[in-house]
This record gives sequence, C-alpha cells and structure tokens, in this order.
Amino acid sequence: MAGGPAERVIDGDGAIDPHVVELATDLLARVDELASEMTDLIFRDIDFYASNIVDRADVVNSCRANSAFVFRSIRGDGDIDVSVARATGTERAIAGVPLTAVMGAYRVGFRYLWEQALVAAQRIPALTPEKILAATSRILIAQDDFTQAMTEAYRHQVTTLVLAREEERSALVEALLTGKIADANNLWEAAHTLRLPTEGPYVVVVAQVPAIGKVALPEIGNKLDARDIRSAWRLEPELQIGIVSARLPDANRTLIEVLHGAASARVGLSPPFDDLSDTAEGLRYARLAIEATPQRDSLVAVFNDSPLALAAVSAPEAMSRIAESVLGPLHEMPAEERTILLDTLAAWIDAGGSANDTAAQIFCHPNTVRHRLRRIEERTGRSLSHPREVAELCLALEVQRRLPRRD
Repeated sequence: MAGGPAERVIDGDGAIDPHVVELATDLLARVDELASEMTDLIFRDIDFYASNIVDRADVVNSCRANSAFVFRSIRGDGDIDVSVARATGTERAIAGVPLTAVMGAYRVGFRYLWEQALVAAQRIPALTPEKILAATSRILIAQDDFTQAMTEAYRHQVTTLVLAREEERSALVEALLTGKIADANNLWEAAHTLRLPTEGPYVVVVAQVPAIGKVALPEIGNKLDARDIRSAWRLEPELQIGIVSARLPDANRTLIEVLHGAASARVGLSPPFDDLSDTAEGLRYARLAIEATPQRDSLVAVFNDSPLALAAVSAPEAMSRIAESVLGPLHEMPAEERTILLDTLAAWIDAGGSANDTAAQIFCHPNTVRHRLRRIEERTGRSLSHPREVAELCLALEVQRRLPRRD
C-alpha cells in the first residue's frame, strides 16, 4: 500500500510484512525478561517507585501485559487493546500514586521497548531502515493510545474517590452535628477522616446559602487551609455548616477575618468548645447567632457565651415569655421610638450604668440618656436603681437580642 512509513509494513493484500511479524514475535517471546528489566528501570528512574510504595510484582505484571499487547499489535494480531492501560490507571489512582509518576513510568517503559525493538531489528537483515522506522512508529502510536487511556482512567478514578470521600466526610459532619457520635474512639476516627485535630477547641460556623444547592462561602475550606486552619463542611438546603479547629493562636480572629472576606449573607459562629461530642450544642449556638438581631453592620455574628447569653437561650419558650412580660409595654410604641429606647438601655448597661459614658457612646447629651431611661422605667414598671429589676431588664434585653420574637 502507498502511504507513509507506518503503512509500508503492510502489503497490497493487507498483510503485515513477515519480517516485522518476525520482529514482534521475537520480542513477544522475551516479554517476561523485558518486563522485568523495564520494571528495574522504572524503579531506578522514577522517585515515587523507588520508594517501594508500589508493589514491584504488580508493576512487573503491568509491564508484561502492556508490552504483550504492543508486540501483538505490531504483528497485526488485532486492534490495540488499551484495557490493561485503563486497569493500570485505575489501580495507581486507588494506590495514591501521583499521575506524574505513572506517566513518567510509561515514558521510561515505552522508550525501553523502542530501544529493544531497534536492537532486535538488527538481528533481522531483511528489515530495512524504512521498515524499522515503520515498526517503531507503531510503538509510538501505541504509547499515545495507552497513555491517553491510562490518564483518562486515572482521572476518572480520582474523581470517583474524591466524591466518595466527600460523601463520607459530609456524612461524618452530619453525624457530629446531630450528636450521633459520642464514643471517644469513634470521635477520634471521625476527626482523623475529617483532617481535624483530635483535641479542641473547635467552633461551629453556619452561613445562609444564596439558593438551594449553592454554597454560601465559596472555597472556604481551601481559604482556611491556606491560613493553616483545618475545617470540615456540609451543605444543607438553607445553610452551609462547618466544624473549624480553633487551636492556633488568634485562630478565631483569623477565622472571622476570612469569613468577612467570603460572606455574602449572614454567618453565625458558636463559642469555642473543647470536645467534638459537643458539636451539636455548638451548632445550636451558631444558629442562634445567625438568627439574633444584628448589633453592627456586619454579616458575621459570634454567639457570646456570657452567663446572660446562655441563660437567655437555655429555655427558649420560658425566656420568650419572660422577655415579653418585661418589655411587652415597649412593643406598643412605634418601632423607631422603641428601637431608640432599647439601644439606649443596651448602651447604658454596657457603660456600667453611667449616663455620661452612655451619652458619649451613642452621641447624645447625658440628659437625653436620663430622659430615655426614665421612659423605660415608666413603660416597664421596673426601676433602674433596683438591682433585681435591673437584672430582669438585662435578661429580657438579652433574650430579645438572641431569640426571634414570637407574635
């Protein structure tokens, strides 16, 4: 047949040149020897294989099968069968061998086959340089086909493994968030699988998602990894939830900084906790933080684990009734006026009961502060000079901050 060198090993009847068949048959007879020598070269030249992480016998078997298929294809036994290459790609991905190392092994192996074909061809005088070139070009074609098949199988298996691991990680995160893992050994195994330290402190993060199936904090795990903070995440219909290690110094500050940069909707953080078995409680506090009345122009809210805050959320139904009984009269006022009075009361409490410090904090005259406080006393029937009644107002205000009001 007319055409390039690869075609000239085939005569007009479509038969492979007998001398090329002789070459391929000679190589096929030595396939065990060649596979062993090829394996030695791979283990010598490829660092990952040199570490003996990959079983040598497995590599020999792979080299033997790949070589046999190449030699059979040269002598025209049939189309090149790349099933062995696919199997190799899948097995190496499962074993954790880097793709660059596998491709390096393929380059070493096929170069060795090409060199051995040239040596064997010299023992067959009838093989002209043109026919030798045609035969070896078929090896290069096989290399391309085999490498592509191996690479596709490797990447497919890696994708499968990643998805399986993500499903496992997501299930473990859910088990921790729902309190289904309590045994210390199981907690340790869960932390190991999630790449979390086995000791706290930890925090739980919840973020409102923009839409079902859409993450609220894109690439948040990678962003925290870059700051040496380990985390594990789960996406739910309305929330993206994470368990974050807070062991490093300033971890909370760094976490909040990263969340500020990533958040497009409200984010809530739990107080730190030391045991992974307390993750479900951390989730509760993080949810409360995200549902609380915003105190500043910030999307990130941290649950304050002060005694008042913990008391406010300890029994939501009872606390809501208490808040309503104390602050209920203020709810009859126009919303803007009520907000001004409650903000003044909160500032007065934070200022330790000083009208002057409160005025400086909210930018008004001290007499204005005193006037607003008197109105609160009149409306609620509680005196700000009576410790017990001040405590009731403090608790009611904290409940209103932490819990959504039930109409």
